[in-house]
Amino acid sequence: MAKINIGPVRAFNVMRTIFGGFEEVGVSKNDCKNFKREINLFINEYDAEMMVENLMKKKEHLPDFSCEYFTDEENCLVGLFWSDGESKRNYQVFGDIMSFDATYRSNRYSMVFVPFTGIDNHNNNVSFGAALLASETAETYKWLLRCFLKAFGKQPDVVVTDQDPAMKKAIEEVFSGSRHRLCMWHVMHKLSTKVGVTLCNTTDFKQRICDIVWTDSLSPSEFEVGWHSVILDFDLSDNNWLGDIYDMRESWIPAYYRDELMSGLMRTTSRSESENHFFGQVCNVRSTLLEFLTHFETAIESQRHNQRKNDHDTRYTRPQLKTDFVLEKQASQIYTKTLFLDVQVEIVGIEKCINVKLENIDGFTKFFIKDFDQLCNSYFEVMFRPEDTTIHCSCRRFEQFGLLCRHIFYILKLYDVKEFPRKYILKRWTREAVPNILYRQSSHSGFYTDLYDRNQSMVREIFAAQEYTLSRLYDDIEALSLYKEYVEAYKTKADELQYIVPPPSKRDRASELNGTCKYNKRPVRVPVGYKSKGSGVHNKRIKSKQEEAIVKAGKKSRQCQNCKEYGHYASTCSKPPKKTGVNTKEKTFDTMSTDS
Repeated sequence: MAKINIGPVRAFNVMRTIFGGFEEVGVSKNDCKNFKREINLFINEYDAEMMVENLMKKKEHLPDFSCEYFTDEENCLVGLFWSDGESKRNYQVFGDIMSFDATYRSNRYSMVFVPFTGIDNHNNNVSFGAALLASETAETYKWLLRCFLKAFGKQPDVVVTDQDPAMKKAIEEVFSGSRHRLCMWHVMHKLSTKVGVTLCNTTDFKQRICDIVWTDSLSPSEFEVGWHSVILDFDLSDNNWLGDIYDMRESWIPAYYRDELMSGLMRTTSRSESENHFFGQVCNVRSTLLEFLTHFETAIESQRHNQRKNDHDTRYTRPQLKTDFVLEKQASQIYTKTLFLDVQVEIVGIEKCINVKLENIDGFTKFFIKDFDQLCNSYFEVMFRPEDTTIHCSCRRFEQFGLLCRHIFYILKLYDVKEFPRKYILKRWTREAVPNILYRQSSHSGFYTDLYDRNQSMVREIFAAQEYTLSRLYDDIEALSLYKEYVEAYKTKADELQYIVPPPSKRDRASELNGTCKYNKRPVRVPVGYKSKGSGVHNKRIKSKQEEAIVKAGKKSRQCQNCKEYGHYASTCSKPPKKTGVNTKEKTFDTMSTDS
């Protein structure tokens, strides 16, 4: 149960419920807590050594498993990267665009967890590999990306990260052939803080700037014209922050990614944020590295189970068709269930399109399509050559997402095309993007054999034969006596063959559970003295000024009963106590006199 992040107390309560009572568990709640403590004491300073040994053992026995690590001068673990064969196969198909981000509070040593995330053929997250880093320097990220490149053999086309300068420097040097894209959300999230809340809330500045930033329908020149227009209208030429983000516009504005294939799949690091949350559900800040590894493997198994389930649903369910267009039926047989629903929306949207006019240009027929579902007043231009079914639309949906748009389907239906154009089918979105035969056992199941199952089966056969023999000899006392002598003789022989093994010690039991039993003379040590950027005080994430202001505004401050001011108590008030106007002693004396 520790593999799914269940502590010893909850584990005991689960067993108590399953087995039917406290007495049926066989141990007490304190026994469970003490056993967990003994395991942690056994691990102790060998935590990093055990994790590295575990992963290196997999690298030795499992095909296509990669593991790299490096230490500092004192042999403390600084970086650890690993990836298995299935992750590599996924990367070969879905590695055209990738995101990675560091997340915190996943283990007791404040090592940051860095998963590499892509998008599979069901439009879900898929993990390519993972790393643990003790520091977030440019040199550490360079080492990590070199390990990634060594394991996978090729660079992604587009890499999406936040504005971390160390990541940027490492990507520029190691992934020189990749296009580095900054997360749009991280940039625009600072807009109100850098420009001013009043300007954003009382004018249409924020709406106008978002209209030209978040859209992917503008060309670079159109974006620059719109940007300068907003800056001049609101007199923001002197704002240094706006000038800085404009200077790096080619790294995050969608207008500059129009020609980059599949660039529309990731514009932010939300995939990485989602992946971090997914892994965070089975991790906690008190975990040892060995516990973290089991939690990670549990999460990966869950992710791959969902991927196989989606493959099964795609293979054995038939989506409902909504039109009589022959390409819709073919699309349902080509794409996965999730992606077909997106394609189906575009095919149904043909009804909202109309051809306004056409022209002939260099062997192509140019159509001007009016889309009544779009708020813009401009026309979409579609270029089509019937001879080889070459087609292109100005909305560039296929270039950015790998799927045809409704404007192209409109023209294909207009020309009565009977077969889905093969050149516009990307393998990454198809049903068989990753062949079903590649789904193998989990990465840690290769260490176990079926010896236990074979022994159990043989024992059941012996019991059945013995019961049959006794039932047949029950009335024959002589035969029964001979059978008894035979069994007792073999019993004596079994005692001679049996070597009495003493019960395992707690140390041996802990070693068996953790899968390690040997220590090197100079083991890899856990990181000491490193501090990640997001750890803060007491391993808490450092909050921005905006977050601190929100927290401060939500707190109700104490009121001093002496000066009636806020922020302190009457006992710590610097002003002298106010007189109530009534002498307490005189009041008490007068009361006593009246009573007398």
